[in-house]
Amino acid sequence: MERLIIKGGRPLSGTVRVGGMKNAALPMMAATILAPGVHILNNIPDLRDITTMSHLLRIFGAKVYRHGHALTLDTSTCDFPEAPYELVSTMRASFFVLGPLLARFGRAKVALPGGCAIGPRPVDLHLKGLRALGAEMDMEGGYVVAEARKLRGASVNFEVPSVGATENVLMAAVLAEGTTVVENAAKEPEISALAEFLRLMGAKISGDGTDRIEVEGVTSLSPAEMEVPPDRIETATFLIAAAATGGEVTVEGCFPEHITSVIGKLREVGAELQVRDGTIRIEGPPRPGPTDVVATPYPGYPTDLQPLHTALMTIAEGTSLISDRVFPERFTHVPELRRMGADISVEDRVAVVRGVRALDGAPVMAPDIRAGAALVVAGLAAKGETVISRVYHIDRGYERIEEKLRSLGAEVRRETT
Repeated sequence: MERLIIKGGRPLSGTVRVGGMKNAALPMMAATILAPGVHILNNIPDLRDITTMSHLLRIFGAKVYRHGHALTLDTSTCDFPEAPYELVSTMRASFFVLGPLLARFGRAKVALPGGCAIGPRPVDLHLKGLRALGAEMDMEGGYVVAEARKLRGASVNFEVPSVGATENVLMAAVLAEGTTVVENAAKEPEISALAEFLRLMGAKISGDGTDRIEVEGVTSLSPAEMEVPPDRIETATFLIAAAATGGEVTVEGCFPEHITSVIGKLREVGAELQVRDGTIRIEGPPRPGPTDVVATPYPGYPTDLQPLHTALMTIAEGTSLISDRVFPERFTHVPELRRMGADISVEDRVAVVRGVRALDGAPVMAPDIRAGAALVVAGLAAKGETVISRVYHIDRGYERIEEKLRSLGAEVRRETT
């Protein structure tokens, strides 16, 4: 087991470049199933989740090679449409293969997904959307067994916008006969990245980035090459860490337009930000001011950053209220932050954060990816030493985070126990 050891109290300073968007790369990898042949994805982050998806595609018969931050995926030999529990249970994004497998093979067997324990995340909307396209679904021993002799375009209206369900339906619809209209579709940048990759493969998609996406089915697709956009969650993570430590950090290679809600909240806490094309410079305040946050679907404040904002507010000069309308029970980070001296209570699914002068370093455990990142932020701001175990969660979403933080002056190291 590995752990991160952080000696806090040092303002971050310097320049850091973010990697590719994990939550776009994973569905794009799944989408390569749709077009037999050699695909190339550039700016792929080196993460545990990418490794897991690569392994899953290899189980299907694909050949996947990494060259630095590029992946070559040859899906011409895929022939086994079953996604085993051992993999899908560790990463929810594995469920993205359901739509592409149905579209290419007319059948699929995919285990019900696992991933981060951040509250109920049913796959009902995925199944509803695929059923609308003509797929027949059964549950057998913890697996979704799906068949579709011919997928046909249809109207799909989601009760709530779901990123994963929108992506699964898009990937199935591109090879369906006729036109598919997805209403109340998710609008996240990851959706647009996937849609662009599908268009490069020959798909006909319009409306991505809005709540109404239209897909005109085609008979076949061709392999494509694309660069994965920069990761908006990693971008914001470094900005929040700078704000928590009172540091001065420049984040390069990012898309500021993807995190306007975060930039606004950081200005509310007293940080100064200069935003240019592809670059954000932040100067953190001596002590953050209190700021309420309600996590909502894009373009609102991201649920993945709610734990990090909570960590920032633990040292704010006042009281903040934090809630999450995407995953209302996403507060696994709260008990760990309390171990560091945070004053937080959760009442009716709202975290009441009463800022303290300083946190104290302590041994803590990362419950999931973003809760783990929140503990990193807290550890950087805290007095003394923080030891974070279960680092494998953090590694699912951040590439060599300790190296990037050290480049900004942080005193952090990885240790194997």
